[in-house]
Amino acid sequence: MAIFRFPFNCDISISLVIVVERLEYGVDAVKELLSTLTSDERCGVMLEFEDACQDLFAQLVTDAPQWTEWIV
Repeated sequence: MAIFRFPFNCDISISLVIVVERLEYGVDAVKELLSTLTSDERCGVMLEFEDACQDLFAQLVTDAPQWTEWIV
């Protein structure tokens, strides 16, 4: 599985699309993607994810209640 690395000034919306795509493969795939981002990028992506995809975000929270540990 390829790991995508983004520059610090990456477009968060692109990251959000990739997070949503990764969620189809499970929470570990999302966690893997987030691990390639900086802490600020992880926070931004997850905040945008919560706002833009409330149903999918709720699914992630249900499947991985420890998700907040991933963004530290």
